[in-house]
Amino acid sequence: MKLLVTGGAGFIGSNYVRHVLATSDDEVTVFDLLTYAGNLATLADLDDDPRYRFVKGDVGDREAVEQAMAGHDAVVHFAAESHVDRSIVSPDEFVHTNCQGTNVVVDVARRLGTERVLHISTDEVYGSVETGSSLESDPLAPRSPYSASKAGSDLIALSYFTTYGVPVMVTRSSNNFGPYQYPEKVIPLFVTNLLDGRPVPLYGDGMNVRDWCHVDDNCAAVDLVLREGQPGEIYNVGGGNEVPNRALVDMILALLGADESMVSYVPDRLGHDRRYSVDCSKVRRLGWEPSRRLDEALAATVDWYRDNRWWWEPLK
Repeated sequence: MKLLVTGGAGFIGSNYVRHVLATSDDEVTVFDLLTYAGNLATLADLDDDPRYRFVKGDVGDREAVEQAMAGHDAVVHFAAESHVDRSIVSPDEFVHTNCQGTNVVVDVARRLGTERVLHISTDEVYGSVETGSSLESDPLAPRSPYSASKAGSDLIALSYFTTYGVPVMVTRSSNNFGPYQYPEKVIPLFVTNLLDGRPVPLYGDGMNVRDWCHVDDNCAAVDLVLREGQPGEIYNVGGGNEVPNRALVDMILALLGADESMVSYVPDRLGHDRRYSVDCSKVRRLGWEPSRRLDEALAATVDWYRDNRWWWEPLK
């Protein structure tokens, strides 16, 4: 199979490309505009792989997307603006890339007759969840420009299944972490700050709860849904590791031999969702389950950032 992976020079996309090349005979084309979070250094180890190639382009550019997608059997659409804080400051970019870009990608897939289209989304589209876990059938209640733009992109993508019969599927994952994550996100930001002897900024009271999923586990779920999922369906993906941010900080401090003096409490994020949680029964029925425990995966992630300053120092 020939796959087009949009946003494949970003965090989850690049890890997914490695997963595909390591577990299949597929050929992969990465299509990425290389904005601030897209980085060719992230893919440098793949340069000599004959099954990988890179095309620079914008998912909002219909002609460029059509040229890149032609001849591919499937598209996995990771390309997105993805940081809540940035969306609060600059929402226009999020609506353009996440909504307009998704419309272009899925419409081009429709016109080309692409066999499988997988749109990558987030658990944040469900909004803050006080109790229980979100099901794929639950109403969407996004509360930031980022999550609203992702909810809109989900609906755009799925509308092409209902209206045109395009074989679209959606995954909605909880917070990912692991190698090659841009150091504005909480785990790489806190780890790299501590490696540099700088404090970590903790929002509010630190009791916002997130479910942490190692990127390898998410990539395995994404690939399974691409190959075995049903068109028109949505699949939640979560690691089963719900912890308050304060507890996560304590784990990171311990791994780096730091203490409470390195925690700096800062004013809470505007509209900060208190808790996310997703029910993953549906993707588990396909045969997926997370394989990485939070403690060992977090320790491995800390080691990766400790050993790979060459990658993250230029970004900070």
